[in-house]
Amino acid sequence: MLQAIVNGCIFDGESVHEHKAVLIEGEHIVAVVDPEQVPADIGASYDLEGGTLIPGFIDLQVNGGGGVLFTAAPTVDSLRTIGAAHRQYGTTGFLPTLITTRFDVMREAVSAVAEAIAIGTPGVLGLHLEGPFLSPERKGVHDAGKFCQLDQTGFDILTSLQVGSTVVTLAPELTSPQMISRLVEEGVIVCGGHSGATYAQTRDALAQGLSGFTHLYNAMTPLQSREPGMVGAALADDDSWFGIIADGHHIHPAAFSVAVAAKKRGGALLVTDAMPTVGSPDTSFILDGNTIVASEGRVTNAEGTLAGSDLTMLSAVNNAAEFARLDWFEAVRMASLYPARALGLERELGAIRPGFRASLLALDSAHRIRASWVNGAMA
Repeated sequence: MLQAIVNGCIFDGESVHEHKAVLIEGEHIVAVVDPEQVPADIGASYDLEGGTLIPGFIDLQVNGGGGVLFTAAPTVDSLRTIGAAHRQYGTTGFLPTLITTRFDVMREAVSAVAEAIAIGTPGVLGLHLEGPFLSPERKGVHDAGKFCQLDQTGFDILTSLQVGSTVVTLAPELTSPQMISRLVEEGVIVCGGHSGATYAQTRDALAQGLSGFTHLYNAMTPLQSREPGMVGAALADDDSWFGIIADGHHIHPAAFSVAVAAKKRGGALLVTDAMPTVGSPDTSFILDGNTIVASEGRVTNAEGTLAGSDLTMLSAVNNAAEFARLDWFEAVRMASLYPARALGLERELGAIRPGFRASLLALDSAHRIRASWVNGAMA
């Protein structure tokens, strides 16, 4: 059935267009037209009431939501709950993220994501495996007792998801450039993170196909005058991207602004690193037997170590615009167009164009979410 979204502005991912309408058929956008070009016998229409239509947000790092931690319950039901929790804050596509765990749990997660994509679970775009191939020196709240070397068994798991996107976060200094190259050849998107890598080691990994960095600044070697570290390599490289958490707790707003200004446009991506408290009345949960508490925007363990975030993508967009003094629509690109490019989905998602998936957000004049569409289905 053909449906139309009318009576507002359209931000297509690059520019804002006044007095346009978007036509959707099935899962895809078929046209962006003038109002008088909307067919008279349209099956259904949505009135923006002078608001704005933008591409839906894409989050590459979602640990949980709606009271569910994906690592603790790697099932299709969990993915459905997490997706619904984040959708109310604008996330129409996400990578469920598995925190360091055992190989058997990793296999369960791969199977759950494959099934979720097969049956069309809203929003699931693939899987982010954050560990267990990480550095004990930069473990954060990950269980270092589960860290291990990336061997053939691990390689087979990392390359086993045959649908959607697979992102892997690893410490490049603890594996070989050849292993990184092999993963990339199999279509895996390799990111550096939870790492003690030097600048030179990070550059070597980039040369072998490492293309992203997980939550820039956090759990990686810092930028220093004589040793730029992983942060320096991430900021200096024009061909890679980094995820960054704009909650004001993981990094200072000034550090956020410096990172965005230093990076080539399109290389800074907003991620939430969200935990189960997002979209849930619960303020605590259990991770590896430890109680994690969300309070005043911070999510920490008993020692005060940050353990993911309580951040939503809409808040991340608003914070990014404020922290880095960005045009608000550039912050939207950081949450939509640029993540789509990072996943190689820039011809499907992240923009409002004919042929693209109809994953969209309707906003009011205050940029509050009024409605969302995932692959043409409205909520």
